[in-house]
Amino acid sequence: MAVAETILAELARLVGREQALTAPEDLIPYSFDGTAALKQMPGCVVFATTSLQVSEILKLANRTKTAVVTRGSGTGLSGGSVPSPDCIVLCTVKMDRILELDRANLTMLVEPGVTTLQAADAALGAGLFYPPDPGSMKISTIGGNVAENSGGLRGLKYGVTRNYVMGMEVVLPTGEILWTGNKCVKDVAGYSLKDVFIGSEGTLGVITRILLRLIPRPRSKKTMVATFAQMDRAAETVSAIIAAQIIPCTLEFLDRMTIHCVEDYARIGLPLNCEALLLMETDGHPAVVAEEAAQMERICRDHGCLEVRLARDDAEANQLAGARRAAFSALARISPTTILEDATVPRSELAKMIRCVEAVAWKYQLRIGTFGHMGDGNLHPTFLTDERNHEEMRRVEEAFKEIFEEAVRLGGTITGEHGIGLAKKSFLPKFAGDAPMRVMRELRRALDPTGILNPGKMFD
Repeated sequence: MAVAETILAELARLVGREQALTAPEDLIPYSFDGTAALKQMPGCVVFATTSLQVSEILKLANRTKTAVVTRGSGTGLSGGSVPSPDCIVLCTVKMDRILELDRANLTMLVEPGVTTLQAADAALGAGLFYPPDPGSMKISTIGGNVAENSGGLRGLKYGVTRNYVMGMEVVLPTGEILWTGNKCVKDVAGYSLKDVFIGSEGTLGVITRILLRLIPRPRSKKTMVATFAQMDRAAETVSAIIAAQIIPCTLEFLDRMTIHCVEDYARIGLPLNCEALLLMETDGHPAVVAEEAAQMERICRDHGCLEVRLARDDAEANQLAGARRAAFSALARISPTTILEDATVPRSELAKMIRCVEAVAWKYQLRIGTFGHMGDGNLHPTFLTDERNHEEMRRVEEAFKEIFEEAVRLGGTITGEHGIGLAKKSFLPKFAGDAPMRVMRELRRALDPTGILNPGKMFD
């Protein structure tokens, strides 16, 4: 049933009538996120601007047993912020202040609606560095990054969002406001509660403030592009670079289909006569950067690359990185429906996993463009399809199963950074096993006994 009029009136009183949406035409943009083929109309959308408002909204929802789905910019790729039927969508994008930048302790305190790029730019303005850089960093929010434990292009060297969260304020489903963590580098007092909420996909609480860790800005960097006639050669080159104990800042790849789509989209002069392209970036002390760049070039040539090109300046380096970030958008122009998937394997198994994706595409007669973070084994097979073609979508589902099963067989995981949400919850029990599933369910019940937060996500 729809959200009761009494609840809608109370929500309007809490946040202001102009911050509560109920008209169908206003709700449509909040009925989906970045995940293809998943949509559901909410009962209403409310924009909170303070932690106290979030607390009061959750108290009301808990008392009336009304579902709440928290949402940032809606860039998620697992259906994590797709509304449940007739729920309250609690949107935090207007909680968008940078509250403090503490250079003495290398921290930044932000509200959840601050975008990843805003946080990175603020750190840069202070001569510091916030490394996490998901592909949607221009619009993805820090709150969403924390809820999904987002990765990015620099994950190989610098890690993911979890590695840069020192503390957070969370509103529990009961409305109680909890703070966990602090500015201390060392703190082992009790359970690490912040780590429980990181990656919890909005099922355990609503994150309202985040204390981020910053690091010194690298003094130098070099960006290179290498091309290969076979994808296997590119994968073997990545393994050889890591085996040489070089950990680049960025080690990304694009396959032939993605290269051509990106070049057609961005027009930056990418080489087109190859099957695979590696984007490599090393950063740090100038002497170390120069040495690592030379070593990586030598390793690429030893593994039969067609060409290695060094970016002439920062402008070209940023253009090349931007081309990689544009991969999803470029592929999305090809077909009505673009499904960006996410599977991760140990680096030593990359070549096998890539061959599996190619074989699956052939077997099910599907168009799949593959790109991703080859340095950390995180592949993004991207299905170019049409959700209106039900027979083709059935083949897409079968292809998903085979890709995920092979990733797990090779010692990998069903998601490296996109999360479970709705899209992968059917795969989680088999991957996680009985005991982990029991623990996760019990934890969720303990924190949200009435089951109001993001119901149906991760598991039923």
